[in-house]
Amino acid sequence: MLDYDKEADAYDITRGGEPRAAAAADAVLGLVPEGARRLLDVACGTGIVTRRLAGARPALRVVGADLTYGMARMAAARLPGTVVLADSRRLPFPDGVFDAVTSVWLLHLVDDAEDVRSIVAECARVLRPGGVYVTTVDKAAAHDVGSDIDAVLAPRPRRPAPDAEPRVEAYAAAQGLVDAGRARFPGRGQGRSPRRTAADLRRGWFTLLPPGDPRTDAFAARLEALPDQDRPRADPVFALRAFRKPG
Repeated sequence: MLDYDKEADAYDITRGGEPRAAAAADAVLGLVPEGARRLLDVACGTGIVTRRLAGARPALRVVGADLTYGMARMAAARLPGTVVLADSRRLPFPDGVFDAVTSVWLLHLVDDAEDVRSIVAECARVLRPGGVYVTTVDKAAAHDVGSDIDAVLAPRPRRPAPDAEPRVEAYAAAQGLVDAGRARFPGRGQGRSPRRTAADLRRGWFTLLPPGDPRTDAFAARLEALPDQDRPRADPVFALRAFRKPG
């Protein structure tokens, strides 16, 4: 797991910046009903997407929440007075106060299945009847774009995806949420290059390949032998699911 306090200052520039944020916000808002008046962005990170959610709909009051001080500090600079430090497993809000709740690029980070279940339950709890929960699913799979990099990395050990769509669906259904739509959007500027992927491997960004492990070095060496070391391959395409709270 990354140290998000340390990563906060450089986070946006290494994750596609404003183009990726714009694509994410547009896709999320396409699943949020026009009549929504209060939206909670759970694990809002630096607020780069949250700010766009707020800016696109002036009548929509947007609140951001993040567990990490470094991220919340940056989000608060973008959205003064509307960001709180909060654990997504125990949200500091009453029941049924938001018309929409979003969690973009959160569930894939959670190692414990019970924690994923708790996050979905909390997002459902603070939704009003008729409200919509929107979340990304299958994030890791989005990066497999059929490139030569993916071919090299195919045999690597992988953990089960905590945000696998069937799993998230089941957690949502357990809270009484029903399907409310799907969307996809490009991770603009996030296409991997061999050199950058090898560097990420050596930094420990691939969960089951720790830095210094002989397997890590072997995969990195194969990546460093690929042609066009600095040419990004295709951008990932991320998936969103929306669930409605009946009422």
